[in-house]
Amino acid sequence: MLFSWIFIQLILQIPIFFCDFISFNISKCYYIITEDFHRKGDVVIGAFFPIHTYYTMNKIPHSYLPYYYMDNYLQYNFKNYKYILALIFAIEEINENPNLLPNISLGFDFYNVRFTEKDTLMNAFIWLTAHRKKYIVPNYNCEKRYFTAALTGTSWTISAQIGTIFQLFKFPQLSFGPYDPILSDPNQYSSLYQMVPKSSSLSLGIVSLVVHFRWSWVGLILPDDHKGNKILLEFRNEMERKGICIAFVKMIPATWTSHLNKFWKNMDDTNVVIIYGDTDSLEGLMRNIGQRLLTWKVWVMNVEPRVTDSADYFILDSFHGSLIFTHHYTERLEFMNFIQTVNPYKYPEDIYLPKLWHLFFKCSFSDIGCQLLNNCQVNASLDLLPHHILDVSMSDESTSIYNAVYAVAHSLHEMRLQQVQMQPYENGEKIVFFPWQLNSFLKDIEVREKMNLDGRQKLNAEYDILNIWNLPKGLGKKVKIGSFSANAPQGQQLSLTEEMIQWPEEFSEIPQSVCSESCGHGFRKVTQEGNAVCCYKCTPCADNEISNETDADQCVKCPESHYANTEKNHCLQKAVSFLAYEDPLGMALASIALCSSTLTTFVIGIFVKHRGTPVVKANNQALSFILLITLTFCFLCSLTFIGQPNKDTCILQQTTFGVAFTVALATVLAKAITVVIAFKATFPGRMVTWLMVSKAPNYIIPICTLIQVVFCGIWMAISPPFIDQDVHSEHGHIILFCNKGSSVAFHCVLGYLCFLALGGYMMAFLSRTLPNTFNESKFLSFSLLVFFCVWVTFLPVYHSTKGKYMVAMEIFSILASSTALLGFIFGPKCYIILLRPDENTFNYIRDKMHSRRNKSHKI
Repeated sequence: MLFSWIFIQLILQIPIFFCDFISFNISKCYYIITEDFHRKGDVVIGAFFPIHTYYTMNKIPHSYLPYYYMDNYLQYNFKNYKYILALIFAIEEINENPNLLPNISLGFDFYNVRFTEKDTLMNAFIWLTAHRKKYIVPNYNCEKRYFTAALTGTSWTISAQIGTIFQLFKFPQLSFGPYDPILSDPNQYSSLYQMVPKSSSLSLGIVSLVVHFRWSWVGLILPDDHKGNKILLEFRNEMERKGICIAFVKMIPATWTSHLNKFWKNMDDTNVVIIYGDTDSLEGLMRNIGQRLLTWKVWVMNVEPRVTDSADYFILDSFHGSLIFTHHYTERLEFMNFIQTVNPYKYPEDIYLPKLWHLFFKCSFSDIGCQLLNNCQVNASLDLLPHHILDVSMSDESTSIYNAVYAVAHSLHEMRLQQVQMQPYENGEKIVFFPWQLNSFLKDIEVREKMNLDGRQKLNAEYDILNIWNLPKGLGKKVKIGSFSANAPQGQQLSLTEEMIQWPEEFSEIPQSVCSESCGHGFRKVTQEGNAVCCYKCTPCADNEISNETDADQCVKCPESHYANTEKNHCLQKAVSFLAYEDPLGMALASIALCSSTLTTFVIGIFVKHRGTPVVKANNQALSFILLITLTFCFLCSLTFIGQPNKDTCILQQTTFGVAFTVALATVLAKAITVVIAFKATFPGRMVTWLMVSKAPNYIIPICTLIQVVFCGIWMAISPPFIDQDVHSEHGHIILFCNKGSSVAFHCVLGYLCFLALGGYMMAFLSRTLPNTFNESKFLSFSLLVFFCVWVTFLPVYHSTKGKYMVAMEIFSILASSTALLGFIFGPKCYIILLRPDENTFNYIRDKMHSRRNKSHKI
């Protein structure tokens, strides 16, 4: 472990030692450079590119960086040298093409563009007036040349500044920087042509990438100008449509300073930051990001970071793992072959190649004239340079410059053909024209569009997505990991190879960038008032609701036939449930009913066997047998409430219950009336004697039963019971039960039974003072009192229970009331018959009555 740490420290020091060595051997010629260089040609194209920069401060050299001063007195941006390479490559291709501009050679005048408007306008004016030692007046010198058009960029400000002069002369100007709507204003820039087409799909592509990785909380850094405001509106619209929130918006000031610490506030709120702008407007920002080593951010950009400072010589890099959107273009093998042939001896007019060869390939300058000597490394080539110094692959700007040169060439070619048709040239005569004449041909090419002529590449709405591999620092690889095409079908616009992506050092997997943690299955989002929609809290779904997706806005209610599982992420089919015989409760109630009916049958057998005894014959023997048989049916009718209900059992339940209990209560009422009549009949002249003789109490049973049958008939005709489902009483179950149909009818039947019970109780209560030997009125009254209490208690309990427990409650009331009638009326008689047979004789009754009379005489 200790050895590994020492090794890492030594590796970190190597770049410093190496750079100190280079700095010590740099020649003073490295810091001497002109502002322009030129290549001869019959027709000349002006090129205004920002390659190096002067700053008017004291020259304080950096401690170890070879081409960087602490006060930035002179700084080369060799990354932009690829613009010159693309220009030379296109010109040489055209000059070697016999079918395009035959007998006419293209040349160029290069002018370095500084960041001050004064220097930029001065270079443009010098070129327009051909204010050079060798050429005093344009088109009037020993080497006659024609100026055609100017290439300007990379920022819109440079093109706009130069355009103010060129517009006065209608001089053609082709801008290779990012598209800008201001430069498309024909009233201000009628002769300016933008090589990059207008495309509104970039914001859509970036937002699609953000959606793909589920980044819902991102930051925006944009230039503080009209383009920044426009793209901000586009981003807001796209993100709002896709449900993405903006954590912050940072507008880059026009003058960037490293002291804007407040600019970096709230930067830690998100892991993903979108940076949009052009190379020039983002230069200060990129430098500041590189210096801060922000290795925990995923930068999504539309331009490649171009930072050439101390960050380039450390292992860590702020931009490692960044994602870049670039216009799609086909890589040209010819361009790579051309790069390998470029050297300062082949192009002696070039002012930058000697600097590169001296700096990286150990070439020396002569002491006089700063001429590069031929003592360089063998096989020196630009493609050997580190990518962070010079990336020779075709970029957006390189492709635009290549296309611009071809656009000028084709315009000249068409103009020459038109001139030949109107007036043929004499032998050896070159093309003659004014620059403003090219405008009509350039506009025709722009309309035919868009850069689809032979030999040129086309920029369209398709973007390549590049991933920066820059660990260790200096690797500088840009790997294509996907693409975005706005013209592709919906859902197929974005294509990614996630396995190839290298993320920043802080992340071992796909980074997360959310304001709130995702709500899992079984939860839903609840937006907090005053916060963005992406900042929310998670709350569990309500009962019987589920969510089976992440970050659900609403939970979905399960159908009535289903219920939510414990995790509330799936609806399960409810099991059909009813009071079955297999249930412990149903089994217990059925057993009680069968046992009670068996007991009643046993009592009937006892009474049949002892039907001649006084106890059985007393109080109307026939009514006792009717009551016992009816009670048997009362016990058995409870079985219709157990088991899976159907239409027949639902109707049978209520009718058998109502009729059976009506017969039982009517019989008890008849017995009570019989007792009263029996004792009142001993008084002569009473009407009760006729009632006793005519057996009038026996008619009570059919009359009362008929009334109940009428009630039940009306009930069944109007609103009969039916099968119903209770899906709420028991979780996870659908309770099948018999709905009463008409609640009024059910309560009328039950009220009629209570009325009979109350009437029988009153009659039995009236006969309570009669002699005890033949009087069962006390037992009748007590049994009816229990019956009445059971059913009065039943009503509130019945309405407060649900499901099969409601059915069980009704069965229990039936069994309890039937048991009360059986036990209190026939229990004492069975006790005498079975356990006290000596008291069940006529002699015992006669002696008991005789002793009672003697006691009354003595009193």
